[in-house]
Amino acid sequence: MTCATFSPRLRTKVARQVGAALAACRCFYTEPVRRESSALPIVHHSKYVCDLPPNHRFPMGKFPRVLRHLIKDQVITEKQVWLPEIASKDLLRCVHTEEYLNNFIGGKINEQEQRRTGFPWSEGIVRRCRYETGGTVLAAEAALQRGLACSTAGGTHHAFPSYGSGFCLLNDLAVAARYLMGNSPTKRKVLIVDLDVHQGDGTAFIFQEEPYVFTFSVHCGKNFPVRKQQSDLDVSLDDGLEDKEYLSTVEAHLPWLLETFRPDLVLYDAGVDPHRDDELGRLRLTDQGLYQRDLYVMKSVVSRGVPLAAVIGGGYSRDIDVLAARHSIVHRAATQVWRECGM
Repeated sequence: MTCATFSPRLRTKVARQVGAALAACRCFYTEPVRRESSALPIVHHSKYVCDLPPNHRFPMGKFPRVLRHLIKDQVITEKQVWLPEIASKDLLRCVHTEEYLNNFIGGKINEQEQRRTGFPWSEGIVRRCRYETGGTVLAAEAALQRGLACSTAGGTHHAFPSYGSGFCLLNDLAVAARYLMGNSPTKRKVLIVDLDVHQGDGTAFIFQEEPYVFTFSVHCGKNFPVRKQQSDLDVSLDDGLEDKEYLSTVEAHLPWLLETFRPDLVLYDAGVDPHRDDELGRLRLTDQGLYQRDLYVMKSVVSRGVPLAAVIGGGYSRDIDVLAARHSIVHRAATQVWRECGM
């Protein structure tokens, strides 16, 4: 069983945009970003990782292994890899408060705050999160130029403006959306499609009063966070949902959102924690189910002339190699979409 909850803001957001959008020409943003390869852009940085205490629950080692799997299996070549810059403090200010950034970057995060995030503070974790955020911004910029791009990290949707939570310290999706929304002659509309198994509560809170960003979250209702925020559209799933029912749920909502909100950019959180073997998931998707989900989302978006940037979102397993291969599913699906759509 699924339960869809529409925010009271939904009709207002859509109504404000539909009139002008119906007459608009749908085309990709074409300001050049870089031209080393004409293939699908894959954004990655070796500093997506940092040291954690032994036996820490967060699978930090997955990030380099995602790229390793893609190159080893000849899904991509090294020429496709785009290197992001570290996110500046000025960039992060578009979402996060000055006090929080000063405390986070300066190491003034107390023990209670560290417990809420799940991470002990270190200079390494600050650097990692800033590069990850820079990677999501670069993926979005690349998507605006090329039509489709993927990062090998990202999806830290539990971070709020003034605090981190649930392994999320900076909200990369929110930073990318707000930066690219404003960084154009006309204000861009951004649709955030969050298919991580956990609700994107931080992202929902950040954009609750923003008519140019639409937050769409499909998540397990009885999973973290206990206290949900209100996205523009929340779809709550029961425990144990399998491939067919899950994909039918996404298919029931995404086309309507694309036709009514008519975004200029889609940010896609392709979390793999809905997988049946995920340690924190509670749903029962298979590898094939995740592949079909990612293929459907990306093809639905780019076939309408809307650029899409994907991030890997959440995924939890003690077997880091298996988990990294699972995270690479979105890049494999993106490669198929790139090829089939003649991008």
